[in-house]
Amino acid sequence: MSSQLTELIVAEEHKGLRLDKYLSLHEKIRTRSRADFLISSSLVKVNLKIMKGSYLVKTNDRVEINFPIEKTRTLEASNIPLDIVYEDQELIVINKPSGLVVHPSAGHESGTLVNALLFHTKNLSMKFNEERPGIVHRIDKETSGLLVVAKNDYAHEKLVQQFQARKVHRIYKAVVFGEFPAPVGRIESHLGRHPIDRKKFASVQLGKWSATNYKVIGSKHQLSYLELKLETGRTHQIRVHMSEKNHPLVGDNLYGSKNKLKSIQAKKIQEDIKNLTRFLLHAEQLGFEHPTTHKWMVFEKNWPESEVSLLESWNLL
Repeated sequence: MSSQLTELIVAEEHKGLRLDKYLSLHEKIRTRSRADFLISSSLVKVNLKIMKGSYLVKTNDRVEINFPIEKTRTLEASNIPLDIVYEDQELIVINKPSGLVVHPSAGHESGTLVNALLFHTKNLSMKFNEERPGIVHRIDKETSGLLVVAKNDYAHEKLVQQFQARKVHRIYKAVVFGEFPAPVGRIESHLGRHPIDRKKFASVQLGKWSATNYKVIGSKHQLSYLELKLETGRTHQIRVHMSEKNHPLVGDNLYGSKNKLKSIQAKKIQEDIKNLTRFLLHAEQLGFEHPTTHKWMVFEKNWPESEVSLLESWNLL
């Protein structure tokens, strides 16, 4: 992907602002989430050095921004079935199936959740990115479960603010390799792009702070069934945290699932894992304050039936 370099000199009036806040003032960025993306992708330098979003800018700092130039896409509506959990004039809560990409990107030009939403409604927010109408947050292609979509700009802004302020309730369920010495725990690290493999994320010195709380629901056959509560929602956060603790998600070959197969003694379960077309991560609960009624809303959806049957056969449910 090509990029366009923009250079800024920090004015006296902006001295002391966090770098991510300073960047959000730029007309081509405008939001902290966009600023965070540029920083975490190593597309921003201050005085020729990569800095964290928390860096406090100084007068006359030279800030370089490499804006990615993406091919403009024509978004088309697609008649793809949607599992709509809730909908009103402001928002839609979707139970996304595994295998469905959230928005178009390189290699996924169509057949995404966005294409399905455009078929379902003409009312989607265009506030932050015209190529991602309505998208407030994302979950990975292989992850199933709940996410909220904004139908207008006001709802979009209010929902994004809740995510940025860490006021959104998110509970995931996952199956990982190995057993845990304690039934509950917490993992903290700074996450950013992997220094070598750009498809992956990792705990790195200049990454963004992240925290995942876990509780072991059950263990069997050298597998553990977990409930995970997110304090932050970084890209690949759960996948990285589990993998770096030597408990990669079952089926997550990018983060080490294949290397753990030999630890499973039950041949039937080994074969089940080899035949998986997804990793076992599900966004089970999503809670937030409604942007206009201010009512606290919590939604819950269990695993898809195919995964329920699989986990029952492994004696994890």
